[in-house]
Amino acid sequence: MRATAYNQRLQRGQAPSYQRLQAHLAREGSDACQPQSIHCGWGRLLIGHTYPDAASLAAALQEERPGERDIALYVAAPQQVLAQAPQQLFLDPSDTLRLWFTDYRPAPRSFRGFHIRRVQNEADWQEVNRLYLQRGMLPVEHERLTPREDGGPTYWLAEDEVGGRVLGTVMGLDHQRAFADPQLGSSLWCLAVAPDCPRPGVGEALVRHLIEHGMSRGLAYLDLSVLHDNLQAKALYAKLGFRDLPTFAIKRRNGINQALFLGPGPEAELNPYARIIVDEAQRRGIEVQVDDAEGGLFTLSQGGRRIRCRESLSDLTSALSMSLCQDKRLTHRAFARAGLRQPAQRLAGSAEENAAFLAEHGALVVKPVDGEQGQGVAVDLRSAEAVEEAIERARRFDSRVLLESYHPGQDLRIVVIGYQVVAAAIRHPASVVGDGVHCIGALIEAQSRRRQAATGGESRIPLDAETQRTLHDAGYDYSSVLPAGTRLAVRKTANLHTGGTLEDVTARLHPALAEAAVSAARALEIPVVGLDLLVPAADQPDYVLIEANERVGLANHEPQPTAERFIDLLFPLSRVHP
Repeated sequence: MRATAYNQRLQRGQAPSYQRLQAHLAREGSDACQPQSIHCGWGRLLIGHTYPDAASLAAALQEERPGERDIALYVAAPQQVLAQAPQQLFLDPSDTLRLWFTDYRPAPRSFRGFHIRRVQNEADWQEVNRLYLQRGMLPVEHERLTPREDGGPTYWLAEDEVGGRVLGTVMGLDHQRAFADPQLGSSLWCLAVAPDCPRPGVGEALVRHLIEHGMSRGLAYLDLSVLHDNLQAKALYAKLGFRDLPTFAIKRRNGINQALFLGPGPEAELNPYARIIVDEAQRRGIEVQVDDAEGGLFTLSQGGRRIRCRESLSDLTSALSMSLCQDKRLTHRAFARAGLRQPAQRLAGSAEENAAFLAEHGALVVKPVDGEQGQGVAVDLRSAEAVEEAIERARRFDSRVLLESYHPGQDLRIVVIGYQVVAAAIRHPASVVGDGVHCIGALIEAQSRRRQAATGGESRIPLDAETQRTLHDAGYDYSSVLPAGTRLAVRKTANLHTGGTLEDVTARLHPALAEAAVSAARALEIPVVGLDLLVPAADQPDYVLIEANERVGLANHEPQPTAERFIDLLFPLSRVHP
């Protein structure tokens, strides 16, 4: 019996069960359904209501391969399954939502600037895994996928029409193909959007694509699983018409699922920069004591060794090394003694002295002597008036203000741990892409919301004087409407805290740049540091060294193993050998 609008209404309150599935098959004269599982590249989906009893489903879950994550869905009696192996299995704290296609309404607006297509080749799989790693998800081993002709899943990409960058991905499963579902269902899994996605609506467009694709195939509904406290995602699904489905999912206890079955501990209140370190420490069996979650302070202990940390700043960094980084004048002199290339620098003085320094170099950078996260920094100042205004803003953060010669180029961050380069990334200033409809102010606010959601509130684009100056220099203001497809940088600095984004360039970093970064770390005698350089390109040897950061954000450089190398440094005996 096909799922008509009438029988859909009768089925809405019915959770899938083995008995109900068999009744459907009996009415249609089909053979009894055999237990079904679909490999998705990161683990298996076990179709719970195709298993005849709790014992067989529990046994299948316990066959999970190391490094994978199996999910048993549509479990009508989870307590019976858990009773088979209570030490190994747990109830997934996610809600299952369903959209009956008769309730679906098309989008009132079109999504511009990107298109959606299937994953086609090895390069596409690499892009999918890049997104998954950025989002803390398991990568796909596409060689292990159940073939589509055998009912396997389909992966889709959202690809930017300018440059071809992959912005998002989603996996869909056709239940009729997978296990001859008499209700003609489908499901959505593994939705991921790039944290720095410049296009609005990519996640919604991917969900709608799966819905409309299923409708075109004569399917009746789309199910998905969402963590119970993911309020942002739930708001999107509610807008699309999804409703709760009274069914459950069960998983096997493993290191990947640990946070789900242990529940939130004190470390849950830590920011992403501290949490990435704590998570790696816990994976290695290192004891974690959270001292001040709001301040990012925690203590790690193992085998009598005890080290205090504030994010990536630890007891291994001396007070002297820390002061060398914090006082940019001292940093400059230490780098000069090491023979490293730097911009010209002086303290802000009288208006006449500042104007003379500007005339000598043509363009200046203004920054507080002791500052972080891009606060009080103004770049590419070309008039005496702009310099004086920037000095006054910088004095809100430190009474001492530095003037530096401005050098154009790409903003390169190199992370050095234990005097070895671990990660390198080009930092791009915050930017928006016009759609020909919304004003720049609205585009900035939308992009800022996406950045905040992607970084746990750590990154946002401030609507301040520096953003306004950047727009005015480009000939725009907040009320201007950018032509569709036009990209505009709205900040001149590339700090992540002010909405900047990262492009990993570790693999193509020029050896001369790596050598300069290590030399800078040795000049400061600091074991963990982020070096900021201006370069024409990451694969060229030319550079100007700007500053050093004693508390580098390791989470910003995933999937590079920054947290792993940090814990290796702190607890060498915990090192995981291949």
